[in-house]
Amino acid sequence: MSGNGTTADDDPLQTAVWRLRSRACWADAAALLQPVTAQAALQRAALLVERCLYTEQGWGEAEDALRTAEALAHSDDERGAAACERGQLAYAATLHSVRDRADEARAALGRAAALIPPGVAGRALLDFRRGLLAENLARSPQAARAAYRRAHAGATAHADPLLLSFTWRHLAGLALREGELAEARHGFAESLRIREELGYLVGTAPALASLADTEAEPEATRLREEARRLFRLLGGVPTWLAGHLSPTPPAPDAATA
Repeated sequence: MSGNGTTADDDPLQTAVWRLRSRACWADAAALLQPVTAQAALQRAALLVERCLYTEQGWGEAEDALRTAEALAHSDDERGAAACERGQLAYAATLHSVRDRADEARAALGRAAALIPPGVAGRALLDFRRGLLAENLARSPQAARAAYRRAHAGATAHADPLLLSFTWRHLAGLALREGELAEARHGFAESLRIREELGYLVGTAPALASLADTEAEPEATRLREEARRLFRLLGGVPTWLAGHLSPTPPAPDAATA
């Protein structure tokens, strides 16, 4: 989830992977990576896990890629990153009602926390994912907010703008559910700004839809129409956004992207 692949010193392979990923072409991006090293295998697994979260498809491929990454991981950092992806895959399966793997998700993220020390770049992503579990599986907004704030601070410290777009978005979602409209609007606007700057197309429609929930008419309708256009352009991805873009939007739900 973190990383952007767009900085000037990135190699052509990483730039190509980012461009495909940002346009919802996770399988094509993964195909560019040969899982012969732990780093490549982890990146490939992360792409396929992310595809599951956005499309509700490809579970078997993600499991296979993750097992390869786990087999190649030797250092604590590598094992921790693999455990973090294992937790995210189990979380996605539970969230989308494929199978209840909540206990597996908690255990995997707990292993990751034991292997990834505070202050390193990978810890910010782990904190964010622990926030997702707290918010959407444990239904504990207070624990989720604390985890998102730690992730936000880590993403800021390690200059990870994509992860910042997620922490802004989820902190804003919690604020909106508590009636803090101005705080929510600011967070959603920051998330949208970052995603547009990065060219993260697959995450732009959810950002537009969330910001629309905080705006008055006619701006709210304009934002939702733009979200619908991008949603159709990407073939209905992310799948969970379809209900949110219905003519009468439901109450704010657990935004996964």
